[in-house]
Amino acid sequence: MRSVRGMRIASVIAAGGLVLGAAACGEAPDDDNNAGGDGGKKFSACMVTDVGGVDDKSFNASAWKGLQEAKKENDKIDIKYVQSKAEADYEVNLTGFVNQKCDFILAVGGLMSDATKAAAEKNPNQQFAIVDANPGVSNVYPMQFDTAQAGFQAGYLAAGMSKSGKVGTYGGLPIPPVTIFMDGFADGVAYFNKAKSKNVQVLGWDKATQKGSFANSFEKQDEGKKVSDALVAQGADIVMPVAGGAGLGTTSAAKASGGKYSVVWVDIDGCESTPDCSAILTTVVKNIPDAVKEAALKAAGGEKLQATPGFVGTLANNGVSIAPYHDFDSKVPADLKAEVDKIKADIAAGTITVTSKAQPTK
Repeated sequence: MRSVRGMRIASVIAAGGLVLGAAACGEAPDDDNNAGGDGGKKFSACMVTDVGGVDDKSFNASAWKGLQEAKKENDKIDIKYVQSKAEADYEVNLTGFVNQKCDFILAVGGLMSDATKAAAEKNPNQQFAIVDANPGVSNVYPMQFDTAQAGFQAGYLAAGMSKSGKVGTYGGLPIPPVTIFMDGFADGVAYFNKAKSKNVQVLGWDKATQKGSFANSFEKQDEGKKVSDALVAQGADIVMPVAGGAGLGTTSAAKASGGKYSVVWVDIDGCESTPDCSAILTTVVKNIPDAVKEAALKAAGGEKLQATPGFVGTLANNGVSIAPYHDFDSKVPADLKAEVDKIKADIAAGTITVTSKAQPTK
């Protein structure tokens, strides 16, 4: 994955105003800090969030859920996290966990790639892992997700459900783990147009030029709402925010609109992670919890995690998917559901090839 240098200023700006009820460096929430008194050797799994924080209803929350699930399965695993308030905290927080002698250190998010690479190179005997990046270092286990595949399904679905003939998408920052969703979404709409001889427009993203709309934040809900308001004003009646917690500004506004427009959420099923299910058509799911859980359990079991090939989630291995339609289930026509299902099968089988400049390398 290409470097995210150059995003530093934007990510620091994105951190402004972030409210964190967080643990200080290395401290865990009380309910997860109890190691138990059995005297057995514990395996410490320590997570550093990016600026979105552990409660982002998105990729940070997903990763923490994965560690919680690993702890449930193996009570010898101790888990804790620290939240980063700015990009400058990333390497500091990672190094803090090295100094605490954590056995497994998890970095969350593509913005942490450079800091994780630096920390890993300075500590070659330390096992690191990272979500949404591949720093290319032997002691960093990368977990990446080809969300363009599931995004393609969501784009086709959105095109089939749009009444205005316009759908929109926007990102938090123009980085690969974000633009990969937008590429897939745009291609899914294009596939629908070709199959149905329609002309549904995608607002907010041009795959060819890799230019589009961004909130410049993964946590400021007002910034997310501003971007989606602009897309809706241009006629979009379905919007896909790829902006972590900032996207909650879009879901809450869509819910308040009384059905004027709806949302495709990303990362975790929005009907399980947000209070705005009634406005959410579906979610492009990144199965971060299972990938993190499996990595932590393997590491705790003494397995050396291989940086190459790491893990790449696809439709075929259930690493990515689209969520159930929930409140929209009765509104999505049966033939459209069947077509979306067939697209999954065709992508998994290689009959349909989905491409994105941001796709993870194996």
